[in-house]
Amino acid sequence: MVSTRPTVVNDSTPIVSTDNDEGKSKHESVSVNVETAMHHLLQQEDTDRNCLITIDDQGPKDFPLGLYGGPEQSKFDVQGVYQLSNLLQELFMAQQQGLTTATIKRSQLEEDPVHRLERLITTSWWDNLTRRLDADGIDRAAPDNLTRRIAHADGTKLTALKPEPTLRIYVPPGAPEQFAYYSTLAKNRSGLELDVQWLPDGEVTADFIKSINSKPGILALDMENVQLQGQPVARQMKGLPFIVPGDQFNELYNWDACFCALGMLDNHLPVVKGIVKNFVFEIKHYGKILNANRSYYLGRAQPPLLTWLALKTFHRTKHEPDAMDILRAAILAARKEYHVWWTSKPRLDEETGLSRYRPIGKGSPPECRPTVFAHVFKPYADKYDMTLQEVSDAYNNGSISEPDLDVFFDHDRAVRESGHDTSNRVEGVCADLATVDLNCLLFQIENDIASTISTYFDDNLAIPEGFVIRGEKVGTVETSQIWRERLERRRAAMDKYFWNEKKGIYLDYNTVKREQSTAESVTSLWPLWCGAANKSQAERLVELALPKFECIGGLSSTSESTRGTVTDANPQKQWDYPYGWAPHQVLAWDGLKSYDFKNEADRLTYRWLHMMTKTFRNWNGTVVEKYDVTQLERSHSVDAEYGNQGRNFKYAPQEGFGWTNGSYIHGVSSMGDEARKALADGVSWEDFSKRDVAGTT
Repeated sequence: MVSTRPTVVNDSTPIVSTDNDEGKSKHESVSVNVETAMHHLLQQEDTDRNCLITIDDQGPKDFPLGLYGGPEQSKFDVQGVYQLSNLLQELFMAQQQGLTTATIKRSQLEEDPVHRLERLITTSWWDNLTRRLDADGIDRAAPDNLTRRIAHADGTKLTALKPEPTLRIYVPPGAPEQFAYYSTLAKNRSGLELDVQWLPDGEVTADFIKSINSKPGILALDMENVQLQGQPVARQMKGLPFIVPGDQFNELYNWDACFCALGMLDNHLPVVKGIVKNFVFEIKHYGKILNANRSYYLGRAQPPLLTWLALKTFHRTKHEPDAMDILRAAILAARKEYHVWWTSKPRLDEETGLSRYRPIGKGSPPECRPTVFAHVFKPYADKYDMTLQEVSDAYNNGSISEPDLDVFFDHDRAVRESGHDTSNRVEGVCADLATVDLNCLLFQIENDIASTISTYFDDNLAIPEGFVIRGEKVGTVETSQIWRERLERRRAAMDKYFWNEKKGIYLDYNTVKREQSTAESVTSLWPLWCGAANKSQAERLVELALPKFECIGGLSSTSESTRGTVTDANPQKQWDYPYGWAPHQVLAWDGLKSYDFKNEADRLTYRWLHMMTKTFRNWNGTVVEKYDVTQLERSHSVDAEYGNQGRNFKYAPQEGFGWTNGSYIHGVSSMGDEARKALADGVSWEDFSKRDVAGTT
């Protein structure tokens, strides 16, 4: 039965009803047949038939749920997009639990959206995003959603793509226990089809990485021996937990995981500790924290944040017996990665003393869809009278040599290592740029290592086997002084090459052209986060740079002028204006607070959370990878380049998106009751700021 009553509630309905709203009680409940109620709800309210209830739907927005319960409950009506979408979610979750009948409480449907989003993230979504590489989790973690199809060589030409037949895991030579574990698992579990492979001993080269691109696999992470319950002698290997971004991404991504972990410190500490330990494992065995633990990422890192995460973890766990050991291992590992990867050639520019993103690799990135580089290969397809696929294959298998393509993909790999793939700021030039963001991260590492050695290790850190660098002896002792000297040298270099006093902004430096870039990025605020800016620079940044990026929904990744006019020759890129991303928001908030720009930090935090909460309310619980921060009505509708992750669900969100979830938890944790209530009520910053209680702490 479908209601024929006219619409009585529109999109301006308050998000949270009061206890006495039209005589309704928040304690009111109704027991309904799940399948019947869900069917009629979708028929009436999901008018665009996309299995969601959103502000796009044109239904009456008034559903008589009581009609699908007992006769005495016929007055139980559900009104407005937010409550209707919550009802759909509750019915779907009941269906997933195998329930035929469910009791729906009015309090569930009217739940404060800030509380509901917090609750979903902390009690459900983090668990759904957690993976392990062991018998219990490898089926879920090992499948590669980016290379479901792989190319197979046929002479000098690649044949049609076909499905990858097995799961594959690569194990580093220093992890024989893992190799034995996975080999036994592959042998004993029928139907698993797990291909277990050793990585070669010694240096992993670009040629080797290219040679296994047709056989992609997951890379092993850390494991632990755990005691079997009720068996005091027997033990078994268990994979350490890690977090994935969500949607199509199913592996441990470097900086994604760090910003997820920021939102997990209060209630998912075992997973956070697992992330730190897995990062240490990657540095010990792969030489760096990888872009992600896939074979085609062996030559590529991502923005380094290990010391930052390790110290936050330590401060939450220092009462635990293994806390100091985890911190020590993380500092030793970060030190090794700093020397072996980030401050060695070709990443180090010796003239400036600054570092660049310069991963190793050959050919086009195999994780990308072939169409991504169609515009790049088109001139060469014409030159060789080939199709786009043929010229791409010929270049990647070495049948043709094109130095200009080599240069293009050197920069493209650097863009991907930077985490900002892609942006006009770095496109076609990234491998030559000493970027503000990378050097802020290295400044932070230098500061963290110095302070940790001094504060926790009595200014005496011995380097054990497994963490020594080339030419160094086991047992070498390091003090904080050398790290403080490195920090001050980097600060001076950043002032010299990045800081533009006239514009009041930090700009990247082109180490080939020996000049500052003109591209304006929100990462210019990162010197506030790491503490590299002096007071005068901080004030200039807030006065002159911040307005270039601040929008109604938070911070955009670049200025509008850096994005430029969007044309066929200059297509919109996902890390450019008008799009905002969680890591940029978080580091700006924390950086501004550390320099006592509390009002600015509160304003930016509120803007971002208001946009997220409004999207969550109006779009069936949607939380996405990135947002259009210049508007609030459809800020999740981002179609540039790879589209938007986190929108690919029906009925009820299951994951949100990793680092966006983390930013919400981190931001809300800084807010007082009045700010939280205003967010829940849908109050804009402009209106909230007029109140006397506008502070968020």
